[in-house]
Amino acid sequence: MEDKYFAHPTAVIDEGCEIAEGVKIWHFSHIMPNCKIGERCNIGQNVVISPEVVLGSNVKVQNNVSIYTGVNCEDDVFLGPSMVFTNVINPRSAVNRKAEYAKTTVKRGASIGANATIVCGNDIGKYAFIGAGAVVTKTIPDYALVVGNPAKQIGWVSENGHKLQFNEEGQATCPETKQAYRLTNNKVTKIDE
Repeated sequence: MEDKYFAHPTAVIDEGCEIAEGVKIWHFSHIMPNCKIGERCNIGQNVVISPEVVLGSNVKVQNNVSIYTGVNCEDDVFLGPSMVFTNVINPRSAVNRKAEYAKTTVKRGASIGANATIVCGNDIGKYAFIGAGAVVTKTIPDYALVVGNPAKQIGWVSENGHKLQFNEEGQATCPETKQAYRLTNNKVTKIDE
């Protein structure tokens, strides 16, 4: 099974993990029991993936990221260097709250910038872009661009991560792919051709 994926000799992979083909796990990372890691994921240096975490295909996890129990990342998610998820709203050292772990889903294609913090229970919409250092304290809509502490929405982005400039008719085009988008009732959707 181990020949399906690459793990650096310093990585620790606990029993009971499901690791798909083409995965790369780098220096000093710890993959804990019962994780599911999809095809072609790249797990950077010094990453901790706690029990029961699910990563879809082609998830890029940069160095020093902590992904705690309760997190589910769909396909094509990017987790920037040193970003972190929480899994308890009110942690206390003397109080065991493992039964209170909150769920967080990062939907397909979303990017979370370096040093961002995602407070548990707040889902990240598909293709959303969380700026570096942002602190997410509420659910983020699809295609939203958010920055700051607490994170505030400052715009919308395309699936390729470019800021969208909507015209008076509520339409915008990605400058890279020329894909058209529509903004209706504060919700962005792709315009099918």
